[in-house]
Amino acid sequence: MSEAAQLDPEDRKIITLARSVRARNSVPEGAAVRDETGRTYAAGTVALDSLKLSALQTAVAMAVASGATSLEAAAVVTAAESASEEDRAAVRDLGGAGTPVLLAGPDGTLRATLDA
Repeated sequence: MSEAAQLDPEDRKIITLARSVRARNSVPEGAAVRDETGRTYAAGTVALDSLKLSALQTAVAMAVASGATSLEAAAVVTAAESASEEDRAAVRDLGGAGTPVLLAGPDGTLRATLDA
């Protein structure tokens, strides 16, 4: 059975949220995270003159600002081949090194599951 076929429904949900943000906002990446209580936070890339954050960094920041103390999972929808070290570090800071980072293509197909 493929990795995508084994995907938990809650993990599918955060990939769908990430994909939706990417499409709705016409940004290079969309991301979503799920905190320790099951709440989700979705965000797109932030590219202002004075502030540049990846979608995953923005989603982690939203979770922290909302009082999350840990993460269960993270997802990023991107054309890139992998999640950057900076993105994985943001997830690791809140969720720990074993937090899964689901990497999906623009069509929402899971390409890899990385450790934060």
